[in-house]
Amino acid sequence: MGQFFPPDSHYPLEDQVKTLADDELLDFWEEAQLLDRNASVSCLPNHPHYERIILQELMLRSYMRGARPR
Repeated sequence: MGQFFPPDSHYPLEDQVKTLADDELLDFWEEAQLLDRNASVSCLPNHPHYERIILQELMLRSYMRGARPR
């Protein structure tokens, strides 16, 4: 289950995404995309590279699943 981090938290986004399950991470990415498209100003001003961070985490998880011994 995901965790809530207050906006003034100094907990980096890179660490926050690691606490999310795969489906939660994908939901977060999708919601961020929708908010970004609908807002004239970025909804995530403190994290301009949120998309890159999310995609890197998803790629790492995909790689780790494929690297497990069978």
